[in-house]
Amino acid sequence: MRIVIAGGHGQIALRLERLLAERGDTPVGLIRKPAQEADLRAAGAEAAVCDLESATVEEVAKVLAGADAAVFAAGAGSGSGAGRKDTVDRAAAVLFADAAELAGVRRFVLLSSMGADREPPAGTDPVFAAYLRAKGAADADVTARAGLDWTVLRPGRLTDEPGTGRVALAEHTGRGSVPRQDVALAIAELLNTPRTSGLILELVSGEVQAEQAVRDVAV
Repeated sequence: MRIVIAGGHGQIALRLERLLAERGDTPVGLIRKPAQEADLRAAGAEAAVCDLESATVEEVAKVLAGADAAVFAAGAGSGSGAGRKDTVDRAAAVLFADAAELAGVRRFVLLSSMGADREPPAGTDPVFAAYLRAKGAADADVTARAGLDWTVLRPGRLTDEPGTGRVALAEHTGRGSVPRQDVALAIAELLNTPRTSGLILELVSGEVQAEQAVRDVAV
C-alpha cells in the first residue's frame, strides 16, 4: 500500500514509516522542511514537502493522489502555544481530511489523544486544555464524514520506552501510558485491518499482542 502520513517527521510517524517500509508498503511523509528528507529516507519513506498550515486543499490532494490510505499523525509539539494547537491539531487535520476526500482516498487513520472526548478538567494547564479541545474538534469533524473510512486512535500518555508489542485496545481502556513504538505498531495494524473503520479506540500498554488486539476489535 501507498500510505501518506501527515506529520511525517514526528516521533510516531518515523517509527510508523519504518514499520510500513519493512513490511513492503510505500510510506510517504509530509514534512515542513527539506532538511528533514534525509531522516525519512533513512526510515525507508518518501518525503513530500508540504506545510499543512499554509497549503491549499488542492496542493495536499496532489500529494495524496493514488494513495491507498492516509494517516494524520501531525501535532504542534511541545513548546507550542494554544494558537498552534488549533492550527495544527485541529485545522491541519481537517484540511488533510478534506484533501483525502478530494483525492478519493477513503481509508483514513486519525491519531488523537485520550481525553479528547470530554472537556478538560478544571485546573488543566491552559495549553494542554487547548490541545485536547483541538484534538476533540478534529475527531468530531472526521467522524462526521461519510466520504472516509476512518479510524480514530486515542493513545494514553506517550513514552519513549522500548515497545513491547503488547497493548490494550478498546473503546475505553482506562488511563495509562504507552510507548510511541507501540502506537506506531497499532496504527500499522489498523491500516492492515479495514474492518476497524468507524471505530474510536483508546490505546495503552497491555497484555495482548497488537496484531491480535486489532483483530479483536474489528467488526
